[in-house]
Amino acid sequence: MTTQVYRYCVKSLNGLLNQQARAVNHVWNFCNDTQGHALKWRKPWPTGFDLNKLTSGSSKELGLHSGAVNAVCEQYAKSRQQFNRPYLRYRGRRTLGWVPLKGRDLKREGDAFRFAGNTFRVFNSRPLPEGKIKDGTCFSQDRRGNWFLNIVVEAADVPVRTPERGVGIDLGLKDLATLSTGEKIEHPRFFRELQTKLAKAQRARKKRQATNIHAKIANCRMDFLHKASTDIVRRFDYIAVGNVSSSKLAKTRMAKSVHDASWHSFKQMLAYKSVANGAWYEEVNEAFSSQVCSNCGALPDSRPKGIADLGIRRWTCSACGCEHDRDVNAAKNILNKSSARSGHRAPAEGIPCL
Repeated sequence: MTTQVYRYCVKSLNGLLNQQARAVNHVWNFCNDTQGHALKWRKPWPTGFDLNKLTSGSSKELGLHSGAVNAVCEQYAKSRQQFNRPYLRYRGRRTLGWVPLKGRDLKREGDAFRFAGNTFRVFNSRPLPEGKIKDGTCFSQDRRGNWFLNIVVEAADVPVRTPERGVGIDLGLKDLATLSTGEKIEHPRFFRELQTKLAKAQRARKKRQATNIHAKIANCRMDFLHKASTDIVRRFDYIAVGNVSSSKLAKTRMAKSVHDASWHSFKQMLAYKSVANGAWYEEVNEAFSSQVCSNCGALPDSRPKGIADLGIRRWTCSACGCEHDRDVNAAKNILNKSSARSGHRAPAEGIPCL
């Protein structure tokens, strides 16, 4: 069994959620204080079970469901271990609202959901499949104050498809993705289009307008990435993507373009959608993928070399005379690397020199 997350916009009882979010912050800060005392007196760090015992009976005073209190304590201990930090940040007024809950406490009620004696109506953007609602379900708030219900549901495993048609994907900045079939997905550059308007709003200190522009950019980008990734997963049975590091390139002068491309989110979408649709997904090392000839597998002297030759978009192999588009050639090499290593094709179709 696999788990999937379904996100719905809440259209009722937002004021109640704001009140409960403040109570959640109070519980989180109490856990942080308890951790601070343990550090000060050199006591064992409290576990999620210990924090649950200390907060037992506080749900009535806080006006918060007991399951939500337990979920906050368990999440605090989990986050402390995940980030390997002895102390976490406090949650205050500027922190986005968050109300976690146990999966067993959320009940379906037609097109709405019932939790802690309250019925929350949502915008049914897509049907929720039948299955057990798991822990990790929560209410979350965005920068504009809108509340969303994130439901973690248990879904049946999808049979794995036979890898008959594969594709290699080379991620870039001029084009978001270049496929080994020769197709290119154009980079829409949503931030670049609205950066002038955003700068004017920020200089005028119009915080609400700037927040709305940021939200529009994020929503347009995510909508585009969802559509592009869904189309790729439906068309191809095997997907290989180069392991380009957006975090490293974000430290260079190309940072703005790298963040606007959002490679990490695109790869995440391809990964989980491949699992949900029975496709194969692999992230491979793309070293020398743009320099090796995908036709003969040679590393010719006529190849574009390093950052200095980044402007060379087309080149001809001096070994076999094949003319290449730089990005398409890289995408083909990425597919060949993954196929040779995983055995989905004959090893002879890989890159001999590598």
